[in-house]
This record gives sequence, structure tokens and C-alpha cells, in this order.
Amino acid sequence: MTTLLKPLRRIAAYAVCADSSGRVLLVRASERSGTPGAWSLPGGAVDHGEDPNHTVVRETAAETGLSVAVSGLVDVLADMRALPDRGITIHTDRLIYRVAVRGGTLADRVGERPTDLARWYTLDEARELPLRSFTARALGLPASSADVVPDEAPEFPSFYAVPGPDGLHRAQRFAAYAVCTDPAGRVLLTRISDGYPGAGCWHLPGGGTDYGEQPGAALIRELIEETGQAGRLVELLGVASHRDAASLGPEGYPIDWHGVRAFYRVVVDQPNPLTVADVGGSTCEARWFGREELGALPTDRLTEVTAEAVQAAQLT
Repeated sequence: MTTLLKPLRRIAAYAVCADSSGRVLLVRASERSGTPGAWSLPGGAVDHGEDPNHTVVRETAAETGLSVAVSGLVDVLADMRALPDRGITIHTDRLIYRVAVRGGTLADRVGERPTDLARWYTLDEARELPLRSFTARALGLPASSADVVPDEAPEFPSFYAVPGPDGLHRAQRFAAYAVCTDPAGRVLLTRISDGYPGAGCWHLPGGGTDYGEQPGAALIRELIEETGQAGRLVELLGVASHRDAASLGPEGYPIDWHGVRAFYRVVVDQPNPLTVADVGGSTCEARWFGREELGALPTDRLTEVTAEAVQAAQLT
């Protein structure tokens, strides 16, 4: 029964790397891993405070011996897998990047964990391998059965802080946000309530994803809860990584926060009256801004991810 397994969450970054012949770089999970013998994209967990761009470069070098440069974001997806022999089930938010090799020599890691082999494969060859499900999806190949999927999503708190090595509580959170426009070209923003980090600043609609939830589905849900608008997901724009080393919120004590946030372009075809359903929560107001109004807002009135996403969407 996977419902009895201890739930964990993590954020990870992976590399889609192709050579001049179109072969892709894959690594094999070692016998000391949770999925021995399964093949996947090189990559691994994002350390606290680490930019995922750096994660994918660091992990690819460690697992393959190759130095790579990130050229773009391919996809963001989430999945759950059960590891009954370890008594855990894991939700992983996976950031998939396109990379190119800068140098180095392909090397194996026999006897190490979590991977032991690194190889180049054509897509036809990869199709015959026991691929991790996220790897098959990233490569456009049929879904693999290498992962054991839990029976159902377990209960897991949206806020989860643990003591760090310095004694300060730390929390790493994955969230999804919407750069949301209507047919008139207005941009929808929400204002952060008093008592929350960034109080009074304008923010993108969205928020933390639930355990087992895909980021796109999460932001559409959050958009309704925070603004009353039904949106249509158009495209992934990017991922922002920000750290606040001593954030103060309703918990009443400093927390070393690391937020990794995917942001998407979303269109509201038929705007509804603006409503904030979660009264007393982190959002106190929702408002449509014309392009000129948005451009006139002082930088310190916008959250970091909002300023970054609006620029990426070329709205100002």
C-alpha cells in the first residue's frame, strides 16, 4: 500500500543534450539508487538557494564528465514515484533544459550513486531502454513503466520548513505563476496582504503547487481562487529562482526561503468580476493594469518574479 509511505518533495533540473549526430545523452541509475537499471536524462536535485541553471551544469558534469552550457528551457513537469523498499513516496518538480557540450570526456561512475553509466543513444535506441517516465516525455518517446506510481497523492503541507545547518529554518518551494492578459491587452496582478513577505507589492496570480499536481493545473486553480478568472494556458515563459535568506511572514520567525517559480503566459478570454476567494490569505486585491500603467509602476512595487516574468513576456 503506497498510501502508507512517507511523502517527500524535491526540485530537480535535467539536461536534454544532443550531439552532432542527433544522439541524446543518458545516464543509468546504479544498483544503489531507487530505480536501478533505469535510464534518464542527466541531472539531479536543486540545492537550497541554487539556481536550477547551475544545478543542471553541475549535475551533468558529475554524472557524465562533460561540461555543458544551458541554451534554453524545454519544459517543467511534475511526477510522483513510490519507493516501497525505502518507505517513501517522492513528488519531484522537474525543470528540463536544453544544453550543449563545451568540453570534457564522457566517463562512467561505476560503484557510485545515484548513476553509474553515461552513454550517447539515438532516439530509436533510447526507445528500447527502460526509461524514467519524465525522460520519455522530454524526448517525445512512449511512456515508460520504469517508475512505480503511488496509488494516490498523500497529504503534504504546503508550507514545510526544517532547521538548516546554521540553525535557521529553511524552506524550498516550487510554485507556478501566470502572466495573464485579457483581450484588451491588460495584465492581471494581485497585491500581497499585510503580514506576508512582500506585503503591499504587486504579484503574479499563482502560488505553490500541491503534492502530485502539475504546474499548469496549479496556476489555473490559483488564478480562479485569487482573482475569479478562468484562464487558458498558452505557453511556458521561464523559471525564476530567488532566495530570501531571512524572510519574515505569518510564522513569526525568520525563514531562509528559496523559491523556484515557473511562469506561464495565460489568456482570460472572457473576464469576470474580480474576486479574491481566499479572504485573510496572502492575496488582498486583484486588479487589471493597462500596459502603460504597468510600465509606470515603480520597480519596488513589484515582486522579483513579477518583474522578471513581465520582462520575459515583453509586456513593458
